[in-house]
Amino acid sequence: MADPGPAAALEYVRRLHAVVDELVAPLTARHGPRLACRAGCAGCCVDELTVFEVEAARIRAEFPDVLASAPGPAGRCAFLDEASRCRVYAARPYVCRTQGLPLRWAEAGVERRDICPENEAVGPVEALDAAACWTLGPFEQRLAAVQSARDGGVGRRVALRALFGG
Repeated sequence: MADPGPAAALEYVRRLHAVVDELVAPLTARHGPRLACRAGCAGCCVDELTVFEVEAARIRAEFPDVLASAPGPAGRCAFLDEASRCRVYAARPYVCRTQGLPLRWAEAGVERRDICPENEAVGPVEALDAAACWTLGPFEQRLAAVQSARDGGVGRRVALRALFGG
């Protein structure tokens, strides 16, 4: 893939996020009230999260006012407000769009599964049929490809907290 340039990469990320949201919606509806994820649920929102720079560019473009303010307290995602709500929700990264759902992925040829401990009420994640889980891999690969095209194959990532003051 040739470098799409900053504007095209930003639009690509916006479209990819929209597709993810469309695909996540039926899973969220399927699991419905059994998912604890709601505004203010922030147990998974931690400082250690990093994103590809192309996703960081979306936050920079759409939320400069938030980035000009103070980040949230250390140990929690820098984008959480006092009520543990995301201040960049509309441009939140891919990882945040799928967080909380039953997840499945392949590791060394073996299927792995996980779910947020707050959402374990859906039952043993291993007992769910594959269609009831979000499959990790395809969208991460798309993001990695556009990032690689932008940075010459480096695949640069940035910590969310590092977006403040820069």
